[in-house]
Amino acid sequence: MVGLQGAGKSTWVAAHLAGTHAVVSKDHWPNARHREARQRRVVAGLLAEGVSVVVDNTSPSPAERAPLVELATAAGVPVRAVWLDVPFELCRQRNEARTGRARVPDVGLCSAAARLVPPTTAEGFTAVQVVR
Repeated sequence: MVGLQGAGKSTWVAAHLAGTHAVVSKDHWPNARHREARQRRVVAGLLAEGVSVVVDNTSPSPAERAPLVELATAAGVPVRAVWLDVPFELCRQRNEARTGRARVPDVGLCSAAARLVPPTTAEGFTAVQVVR
């Protein structure tokens, strides 16, 4: 998954992939140290077991997506990006409606927006699906 906070990634995953894929997200471990490394271990283990995986994170840049693309490629499975192309202002409004830990500080949303690069097959994705 690729998209800003508030784009609707988790909602889209729940509607389209949760029944067929293991859902992995760093948000599942909010207090864990080294969440990135933990996520890679979990994804690698699931792929080794032959489980289909969806990673439900912001993943705004090619550099942040590359380790996951590498894991899938090493496991010999196709890797698809689903990009929720949602305007920044709508993401900001949705984020503001969140409460507690679900609400991302504005600086986090702006930082992700500044790093956001649409995914392409040149990164190693087998396909890129755009959802608006």
